[in-house]
Amino acid sequence: MSIEQKQNSDLLVSLKAKGLRSTKQRLCVYNIILEKRDHPTADDIFLRVRKKLPKISFATVYNCLETFVDCGLVKKINLDRSSSRYCPNLSPHAHFKCATTGKIIDLPINSEALNSLNSIIPDGFSHVGFDLSFHGISNPNN
Repeated sequence: MSIEQKQNSDLLVSLKAKGLRSTKQRLCVYNIILEKRDHPTADDIFLRVRKKLPKISFATVYNCLETFVDCGLVKKINLDRSSSRYCPNLSPHAHFKCATTGKIIDLPINSEALNSLNSIIPDGFSHVGFDLSFHGISNPNN
């Protein structure tokens, strides 16, 4: 099974679990998100999808994105006051946003670091997820 077939299979299973069906629009939007993992905005995704489905509306793309978030296929991330972005990386990670270029980089979080983060949760609470982001600039000497 190819990677794309596996990804489409994951999409179909997740949609079916929520009582939803697969459509060509959903398949296209999902594949676009996975194609270039650069944390695109809904506008970015819309422009990419329009190259393959010229008649698709922004509302359809946005509804697909919200469905994917609801199904746990992608994460909606908000960094600063800019538009929401969509991240298909579901493994534990943080984000680093370069203030100069706007590029967003995934920072893996291993189990040891995750345990350290758990230690700061207030007594009587448990976490169900986390959003951790860093902001900075690239060093000119690198």
